[in-house]
Amino acid sequence: MGPNLKHTLSSMLLAAGLAAGSGAHAQNTPSVIKLIVPFAPGGAQDVIGRYLAEKLGSRLNTTVIVDNKAGAGGIIAADAVAKATPDGYTLFLASGGAISIAPHLQPKLPYDPRRDFVAVAMVADTPMTLATGAQSPYRSVADVIRDAKAHPGQIAYASTGLGTISHLTGELFAQSAGIKLLHAPYKGAAPAISDLIGGQVPLIVTSTASIDPHQDSGKARVLGTFTAQRVEQFKDVPTMADSGIKGLEVPVWIGVMAPAKLPADKVEKLAAEIMAICQLPETRTRFKALGAETVCAGPKPFDKVVADDYQRWGAVIRAANISVTN
Repeated sequence: MGPNLKHTLSSMLLAAGLAAGSGAHAQNTPSVIKLIVPFAPGGAQDVIGRYLAEKLGSRLNTTVIVDNKAGAGGIIAADAVAKATPDGYTLFLASGGAISIAPHLQPKLPYDPRRDFVAVAMVADTPMTLATGAQSPYRSVADVIRDAKAHPGQIAYASTGLGTISHLTGELFAQSAGIKLLHAPYKGAAPAISDLIGGQVPLIVTSTASIDPHQDSGKARVLGTFTAQRVEQFKDVPTMADSGIKGLEVPVWIGVMAPAKLPADKVEKLAAEIMAICQLPETRTRFKALGAETVCAGPKPFDKVVADDYQRWGAVIRAANISVTN
């Protein structure tokens, strides 16, 4: 992180100098754009945000800074963007937690996720997997389903916490497969994977980024992915559709949003610049190293992904009667 961060800061300072020296351009471009990231520094989404900030700043000949507003599952950051002036100075590196999940778990959100934001561009997907430990007898998704039907409510899967995408994807899998699983929430992927490897929990639903090193080391085994196509680093692992369960393509999207009343011409300009960054070979390489698939989508297709996600998780949460206050 050290060299990359220094490089990012140097690029920001350079962009600031260029913006100051270009009077006519500066009249049309904010002197400083804030990209609000809903997580603490150091994580994959933060690294993606800093990469985008560097590239976008260079393309717009201005300074783009990352403003980390962690906490409350992204709600604090989302609220700050929702209430920001829609002038292009404030952008949101959004994910599903605050936009398509929280509304169904937190009935009194300080913002409306479908009315207070405009989709600008989707840039990445962090695919989810169903995995087991190396010592497990499970060799396929079919094995899990068979055992779960024989022992309803007794086969546990670990998640990264109550109401997280990990939890909800596991519940969606159970609902779609017609089985009942026991949810075992953990405080993050690391302790959950530790117990998976140790045999304390038989299954986990987690991201490719979290499970990849453990599959490579032979300590864990990925049984299936919640993707439309096979994931590049898991070419021998079937998708859920390959395993006979349709409708389990779950994009864990990351994209840029803005306050809802940002003028359409500014939305299109930002979208064009972010899409150009997204399509760079360097972007694919950088995102892949973080366990993220590069997915470039403009405002309309990105908005459809968000709308579908909103409906999907609402239905799962209602069907399972999930509450974060239980």
